[in-house]
Amino acid sequence: MTGAERGLWIDDPKDREDLATFVDRALRLDDAAVVRLRERGCGAGVVAWVATGLEVLASRVVNARLRPADLSAGADALAAGLAALDQSDNAYVDTGFPMDSAWRGGLPPEDGFVHLDDVPARVMLDLAQQGGALAREHGSAHGPPASLMDQEVIAVSAGEQTVGVPMRCVFALTAMGFLPQTGNQVSEQEIVRVRAHPSWLRIDARFGSVYRRRDSAALILG
Repeated sequence: MTGAERGLWIDDPKDREDLATFVDRALRLDDAAVVRLRERGCGAGVVAWVATGLEVLASRVVNARLRPADLSAGADALAAGLAALDQSDNAYVDTGFPMDSAWRGGLPPEDGFVHLDDVPARVMLDLAQQGGALAREHGSAHGPPASLMDQEVIAVSAGEQTVGVPMRCVFALTAMGFLPQTGNQVSEQEIVRVRAHPSWLRIDARFGSVYRRRDSAALILG
């Protein structure tokens, strides 16, 4: 590490590219997006978080080091820092002006999620395409109707527990690029894993995860 007191260190170019793609997707959804970076337990990398604007959180894990262990940065500043890193020989990413006070709400816990079921990725992509068509047909200047976004489009269960997956989670998966964009690119074996916590729904795809509060429609926890 350098003598910098605040920042991100990423050695592997693949991890830099993965995080840059995540940040780019976040900026497409909101040009004022804030990315929260947080070290995982046991030194197992860093998790990048962003609020998608769909009342769903998105996350991506990269192999990196962070100081301090939990910080928030403007997505635009983080993108600039990653772009500058491509032109240098060191691993340090300047995360820009501290944006910790701009992050609203809490984060899901690392543990306590129960695996409910696996859903074919093609099913999720089909649902996203159908939902997109309905959103274009019934949407307004304010976006898709809330009734469409909150509609539970698939149900998964394990034992006596059944959880519905709302359309907003499906949209978040595709908007963040966590799934390939067309069914032709997805093998029949590729799955999306659905897990549940008493307070959160979690969906893990090939390129990242999305989280939705189960006990409230809001992500603002206070």
